[in-house]
Amino acid sequence: MMHIIKLCVGVATLEELERYREERAHWWGADYGENVHVHRTRMMPKRRAEIEGQGSIYWVISGVIRCRQPILRLAEAVDEQGLGCCDIIMAPDMVRTIPRPKSPFQGWRYLDPKDAPADLEHGGFADGGSAELAEELAKLGLI
Repeated sequence: MMHIIKLCVGVATLEELERYREERAHWWGADYGENVHVHRTRMMPKRRAEIEGQGSIYWVISGVIRCRQPILRLAEAVDEQGLGCCDIIMAPDMVRTIPRPKSPFQGWRYLDPKDAPADLEHGGFADGGSAELAEELAKLGLI
């Protein structure tokens, strides 16, 4: 199994990402069904078989990994300029993770499962009000 990590450029909060996803659910005219979210990226992962139906995309929002979405599949697509690209088809579930600072990078990167932050609820932070506490503890290097 392998994950992907991606910067969420232009989005400042998890709530803003959720609103954006709803507005752009079928932005490119691709129809992958009603209960999915799609993110278009330039390159198809070479490790596709390790990701599809097994991995997640971890979103970096304002310099912090904050959540993940399960990846259902990766589809080859063609953009409006006729160039090949990849549609990342994700479950609509946004799973909050234990916040972890992440330096900027371009595009997406592979994220080994052993390096992925745990889900917030599995880290002992089950209630929503604990996300801020988890982030402060992560900044201090305590989790």
